[in-house]
Amino acid sequence: MISIKQLTFHYKKQQALFSDLTFQQENGSITGLLGKNGAGKSTLLKLMAGLLKPQTGQLAINGFIPFDRLPDFLSDVFMVPEEFSFPPVSIDCYVKATAPLYPNFEQEKMDKILKEFELEPKKNLSRLSHGQRKKFLIAFALATNCRLLILDEPTNGLDIPSKSLFRKILVSSVTDEQLVLISTHQVKDIDTIIDKIVLLDKGEIVFNEEVASISQKWQFKSVASLSGIADPIYHEKCPGGYRIICPANNEDETEIDIELLFNAIVNKSNLN
Repeated sequence: MISIKQLTFHYKKQQALFSDLTFQQENGSITGLLGKNGAGKSTLLKLMAGLLKPQTGQLAINGFIPFDRLPDFLSDVFMVPEEFSFPPVSIDCYVKATAPLYPNFEQEKMDKILKEFELEPKKNLSRLSHGQRKKFLIAFALATNCRLLILDEPTNGLDIPSKSLFRKILVSSVTDEQLVLISTHQVKDIDTIIDKIVLLDKGEIVFNEEVASISQKWQFKSVASLSGIADPIYHEKCPGGYRIICPANNEDETEIDIELLFNAIVNKSNLN
């Protein structure tokens, strides 16, 4: 569980990145954290992981203050950062040395995911490609069974087949007792697996909705012309016509276009 109340944070000699930030999220979902470059997504994730300390406000993860970095906190939170490095050891050696730090680590799950990702346990991590090392780190994160999994740009470095496999493995590996928070610019890589969309803009949470609620409120369509469309909430020119958002009005649900929704929000369209 994430609980943030009136949080303020700034880097030295810089303006406040967050001022009076409030956000709460219960376990049991895969939540997408979206935002422009510089919106503060990675900083927020580091605050949650205990890598940074807020200046003021309250921040609690699973009932712990992250920056205290108590063992019970660290053993139940795992972050897959955008940039990472490994020692020159085999996968087996790394797992043997690190898995004991996570009391809920499941070796059987680890072995299964490694097989699905086509990673051999005897391979040296320093000799793997960036994409292979990213897949190993994702596999290890899922095998920890931590209640909070933080994934920062998890599909960066993965090829198209691996992205599809990542989605399949993630959905099949997490439970209702866990919360997965994914920050990414590659919205199409996660649009079919997230339960909730949270949008961070200029240091504020400007959108926070369940995917099911979004589907009930709005429709996302491609049309050849805007003529005959009664007051679209938002529209963008595209090849062959326009992409639009309009009220659902009890019509059939459509597939959510997260990229279009994102653009509508940051362009201050009225989605009420």
